[in-house]
Amino acid sequence: MNGRPRGGTALEPKEDRRITRTRRLLTEALISLSLEKGYQAVTIRDITERAGVGYATFFRHYTAKEALLVDVLEKFLEEVVDLVVQQAAETDPAASGRIIFEHAQKHSELYLLLMASRGSSDLLDRVYEVATAGITRIAKPRSDAPVPFDVAVNHIIYSFLGLISWWLQNDMPYSPERMGQIYADLIMKPTHQLAFEPAVAPPAPQAPLKRAPGHASSSAEDPPE
Repeated sequence: MNGRPRGGTALEPKEDRRITRTRRLLTEALISLSLEKGYQAVTIRDITERAGVGYATFFRHYTAKEALLVDVLEKFLEEVVDLVVQQAAETDPAASGRIIFEHAQKHSELYLLLMASRGSSDLLDRVYEVATAGITRIAKPRSDAPVPFDVAVNHIIYSFLGLISWWLQNDMPYSPERMGQIYADLIMKPTHQLAFEPAVAPPAPQAPLKRAPGHASSSAEDPPE
């Protein structure tokens, strides 16, 4: 015998499900409370009472409220940064903006939680750092730019976050398509014009050469002379 309790292997998935359920309840409690009263005002006691779990249980999963916040937002933030950097490289800023605002609409609670936690964690600073590196990698500064490149990148990132925050906090009064156009006209187009080299559009397909009048073709389908 190996000393393993009877049915031990069968209990492991059940234990995993219990951990997953507890963390889901804590996550839902953190999000709902932060949207109700602001992240800074939420306590661990508030979270555990809303989640219906014991106070001590919280510390079996997380060392602090901030650790729960990071667990909730870290993977989401990677997705947001990838999306922003990818769309910043596109040549149609209105279409790119629509994609970003559709993402914000789909994940509105997480965006609002991120905004509510501003000043209480370094998550937004990390978003800024990674997004800055990504945009710097794909965009080229104009040699004669009247606006410094780093100022322009900072403007894009924080203006984007501010615009999404306003839109969500005001119950999304305009469609993602309309907000995409606003994002393009208000942020991306003027910033690109002032600070970035023009995006290089793919070459247009060449039209077939027209045969000059009286020019013989070598095609087998041409009628004989």
